[in-house]
Amino acid sequence: MPAFDGRRLWFAGIGGAGMSALAVVTRSLGAEVAGWDRVETPYLEALTEVDVKISPAPPAPPDGWEVVVSTAYAGIVEGRTRGELLAELVSGQRSIVVAGAHGKTTTASMIAYSLRELDLDPTFLIGGSVAQLGGNAAAGSGWLVAEGDESDRSLELLKPDIGVLTNVDLDHHSTFSSRVDVEQLFAEWLAGCGTAVQGDDLAPVSFELALAGEHNRRNAAAALAALRLAGVDVDRAAEALARFRGVGRRLELVGSAGDVTVYDDYAHHPAEIEATLDAMRELHPGSRALVLFQPHLYSRTRHLAVELANALRAADAVCLTEIYAAREQPVAGVTGKLVVDALSQRRPGMWIGWAPLVEDAGRLMAHVASAGDVVLTIGAGDVDRAAAVIIAELSA
Repeated sequence: MPAFDGRRLWFAGIGGAGMSALAVVTRSLGAEVAGWDRVETPYLEALTEVDVKISPAPPAPPDGWEVVVSTAYAGIVEGRTRGELLAELVSGQRSIVVAGAHGKTTTASMIAYSLRELDLDPTFLIGGSVAQLGGNAAAGSGWLVAEGDESDRSLELLKPDIGVLTNVDLDHHSTFSSRVDVEQLFAEWLAGCGTAVQGDDLAPVSFELALAGEHNRRNAAAALAALRLAGVDVDRAAEALARFRGVGRRLELVGSAGDVTVYDDYAHHPAEIEATLDAMRELHPGSRALVLFQPHLYSRTRHLAVELANALRAADAVCLTEIYAAREQPVAGVTGKLVVDALSQRRPGMWIGWAPLVEDAGRLMAHVASAGDVVLTIGAGDVDRAAAVIIAELSA
């Protein structure tokens, strides 16, 4: 494990899932940690004793500190990248890195949870909050489990003992020119790993999970294969996997009111929306599925508006919001209305709402819902705020 005693790390974008995880782990390993972000996030709850500045613009980093910069602030703050610091951690400990277009957070969480359940004391850095792990990161003495990100190609920097590729898809159109480009990145990365697991080559697990959905049975198969390579007893690992209850914002039950059940999900790609709806139907056969969807990124919406509409047409009613920009600047002519128009063409007569603001969309969905329905707030932005609005409206 790399030595962090005496090092001082200042994180630009410390409130993000990946950056907060690095801050938690390096602090546990002896580093002094501080940072900045534009807004408060739930991930900062694990860093309450850390000096974190919240302001619209980044302050000057303290003199003499190593600066680590989130991809979201590349070009705004100078410093080493998140991927470079993660690579340092990965190279300093026996490591398992999970990559892929879909399912990497759940798969990495499954691996970390199983290792902890079997008293193998993992270090983990996860891209989502895991209640059963107490958060998204911790330092341990065993295997290090982390996610590799292809969106900024930082995956190329990671050379783990075990590499896991859940699946291949084109999701980041501002980085990759084609699916072939993505396939090449993943193939080259796997070739540089000690050993490799390719999820698409595995059959879904046949034992019962606490999680619904064929995609989660495939995630579990990839996790189990990685655990086997790590020398873990497969039967004991399977028993642990069966107890795993999931990651925050992955078909997460928010609550219910007026006999309407509300879930929140991080899906932002057509394949993920399809998987989420399939899992919901598995949990609630016969119920109507009402989806409030917030498109994520202008580049993704521009390239996948039709595919997003094709996935959403499996719902019974859909309300669209405006695009969550994240790190991107607006693109002329690209709005959430592109998905509305594509969906109305592919599902004539379907109830389709357009409410650019998340709160307005939540209120609208609450009035459309009736007893026995399931409402899903879906997207990788801040659409999760709508769930509370929906429940409040239904309770009024």
